[in-house]
Amino acid sequence: MVFILGNNFLENRLLKHCLETFYGIGTKHSTRILAKFSVFPGARVGQLPTKTINDITAELSTMTIETDLRRKMRDNIQRLRDMGSYRGRRHAMGLPVRGQRTRSQILTARKLNRIDRAN
Repeated sequence: MVFILGNNFLENRLLKHCLETFYGIGTKHSTRILAKFSVFPGARVGQLPTKTINDITAELSTMTIETDLRRKMRDNIQRLRDMGSYRGRRHAMGLPVRGQRTRSQILTARKLNRIDRAN
């Protein structure tokens, strides 16, 4: 087991996939992190030296990910709701925010905004 930023990962998992399990890191950011530390994209977590793991952990700790990013997004949506802007009202009603069609294709937006209405 390899310990990266508070999470344990199996040694046979790809490092790229392990990085993508963190909230806020997708394919683009994980590829950039691997390139920054000259790690092969197909590298397994168990194959890496401890120094590289520590460097990657230090890089992740400087980024806004996981709880900090969730809090930041929640605060931004709450700010829009408090201002009473159009986007804030759409968030509050659970409707699509970015101009999507509402006549027949609204179910996905209602599912995604349901968490927001509970606050």
